Amino acid sequence: MSVTVRSFAKINVGLRIGAARADGFHELLTVYQTIGLHDALRVSVGLGTGIEIRCADPRVPKDESNTCYRIVEKAMRALRARGRVLIEIEKRLPVQGGLGGASSNAVAALLGLERALKKSLPAAERLRIVADVGSDLPLFLVGGTVLGVGRGELVYPLEDLPATACVVVTPEVGVSTPRAFAEWDRRMSPQGLKPAPSREAHAAVKGRSSTVAPGGREAAPGTTPGGREAAPGTTNEAGKLTLPIASDRMVGLGRELSAWLSEGYSGAPRSPRGRAENPLLALVRAGIANDFEQVVFPEYPELSEAKCALERTGAEYASLSGSGSTLYGLFASRAGAEKAARSLRKQGWAAQATSSLTRRAYWKRLWGKA
Repeated sequence: MSVTVRSFAKINVGLRIGAARADGFHELLTVYQTIGLHDALRVSVGLGTGIEIRCADPRVPKDESNTCYRIVEKAMRALRARGRVLIEIEKRLPVQGGLGGASSNAVAALLGLERALKKSLPAAERLRIVADVGSDLPLFLVGGTVLGVGRGELVYPLEDLPATACVVVTPEVGVSTPRAFAEWDRRMSPQGLKPAPSREAHAAVKGRSSTVAPGGREAAPGTTPGGREAAPGTTNEAGKLTLPIASDRMVGLGRELSAWLSEGYSGAPRSPRGRAENPLLALVRAGIANDFEQVVFPEYPELSEAKCALERTGAEYASLSGSGSTLYGLFASRAGAEKAARSLRKQGWAAQATSSLTRRAYWKRLWGKA
């Protein structure tokens, strides 16, 4: 049986880098948002054994280093399934572009495999497997607007923000995430990322946070949305989020997010015409930024130029996504985004207009023809 599944991209609405951890990762705090740009995967299971990956893009690995290969290998073992798995990837998203393409591909491969086999893993097992493979895989099992903490793998579905027009710009620059983290550590070394006096950050999952797992099931207290037991110090009995060890900067963003998340839509700022402002645009105006810009922009000035270009064409907010090299701008209307994308392409930028995806839209559009 062959199954086609879309593999959607994400952007980071703010990203704060915290202290380095004993496992080599860093504490992170970010809001993930899925968007409409996507790759397409076809997953087939036939007679035989093994896993084969096909992709016309030479930059995509076809061996065990591919996240799709690794996750399918784990899933086949967990499902006690047999057969030869073929994964065909139609690459439309940039490789190593900060949009989570490889991670999204892996989750799409897992979901496609389950459907092809007509078998399903328990939600907690599915989350465990994807978190083992990569830090930003779990967000694609939720979709929509998602809070990410820990090394990014602990995900909490937030109340969905309305679809927002955006423009994605992909400069022809390859940014290494490990190198960006190393540069961040080097730059921060004089003062260090000291733990805050308190071991608890303010609750960032407050007011608007959801405890409903994908598929409509309510998550048990002290678990992730998929039912997996939360890491020590992640949630307390009241369901509030805490960070085990957080720098002052992490606490600062936690407070900003807490204040925003505590407000209902009725409290959103009013536009000059008296209408309630899009909550996503209200969020980014709270001063939320991507820490990677501090280390990536000096090394790659063209990325800073791309951000300025987005702002000049009318973006309400522009930011690097992940560690880059992709940047995005949020716009007040789809017409404004499309006009900006046309202008940017005339200037020589690789630009596409799209929009953010709510959780409902994400799961509805996941299946079907590419």
